[in-house]
Amino acid sequence: MSANCGCKKTDRYVSFAGIDCMGQARRVMQCIDRHRAIPEHNNAFWDYFAKKRAGEIGLQADDLLMIHSNLGQIQELFELWDDREALALLGQLEKECC
Repeated sequence: MSANCGCKKTDRYVSFAGIDCMGQARRVMQCIDRHRAIPEHNNAFWDYFAKKRAGEIGLQADDLLMIHSNLGQIQELFELWDDREALALLGQLEKECC
């Protein structure tokens, strides 16, 4: 994009004004991290997810984008291990921010 394009740079999350989407995403990530700490809950996908989140693979995405891009896998993880608290947090984030 040219510096002279006349485009206005805006905050991509402006539509979430007044909602703590990044805080909600951080709490969901804490749930994912809690599960990843348990060897039985971990697999190759979650290893890849952690590397992607850390910026070791491709461009580093923020937590909200990482969650939005992997909603199905995250929901499956929480359902598989019957983590109702995490499912509730994910549902709220999905409804308000994704």
